[in-house]
Amino acid sequence: MSEVSIYSWPGADGAAGGSPHLHTASTEAYVVQQGTGRLETLDSRGFTSTPLEPGTVVWFTPGTVHRAINDSGDLRVLVVMQNAGLPENGDAVMTFPPEHLMSIDAYARAAHLPSRDADGGEAFAEAAARRRRDLALAGYLELKAAVQEAGVAALADFHAAAANLVRDRTELWRGYLADGAARQAEVTAGHLASLESMETFYLQEARTTMGERKSRRIYGMCGRIQAWELSETVGAGTVVSG
Repeated sequence: MSEVSIYSWPGADGAAGGSPHLHTASTEAYVVQQGTGRLETLDSRGFTSTPLEPGTVVWFTPGTVHRAINDSGDLRVLVVMQNAGLPENGDAVMTFPPEHLMSIDAYARAAHLPSRDADGGEAFAEAAARRRRDLALAGYLELKAAVQEAGVAALADFHAAAANLVRDRTELWRGYLADGAARQAEVTAGHLASLESMETFYLQEARTTMGERKSRRIYGMCGRIQAWELSETVGAGTVVSG
């Protein structure tokens, strides 16, 4: 889970927003917190533009090319990602022009963002993020035009390129899946079996965990990201209500 302030940088088509991309194995959800904008998508329905305003919840499955557009200048969304570990380890592929999708090395060069601490400070990091966004947007606008002209079949080459770029990571991802989502599903199955037999010992092990915000926002694909990390316990005397 993370909070993302969508980029307010105007793009080549005049709309402000982030780097269009897809996720190859994970579903993503937006919960709009403030501001207004649009979510442009290229998926099995072709091209779609969905209005974003406070209270909107929208989610999109793997393969959906998506672009967040910040119309109000202050669009901020809470992002919930499926499969913790996969999105953080290369699950996403940005819509760079085809020559940047031909190999892992070519894609890595286009996608790389330097560290703002090691390579010139905040202004340098922002300029690099904008260049990456502009490159992804150039490829996206071509892909969008192709889908509008020829239909969803125009996505096939990009999908194939995305799969080729991530296929060597699938073994690593299986480990994250086994230790994360799959393990939690097994735990829940065990709870159901315990309830069925009236064994409530696991309920006595209940605990509360508190999320802590990191101290800075990083440059992501859609915008500036503020993430949470989980501590081991809630501080003494703290009351948290939902």
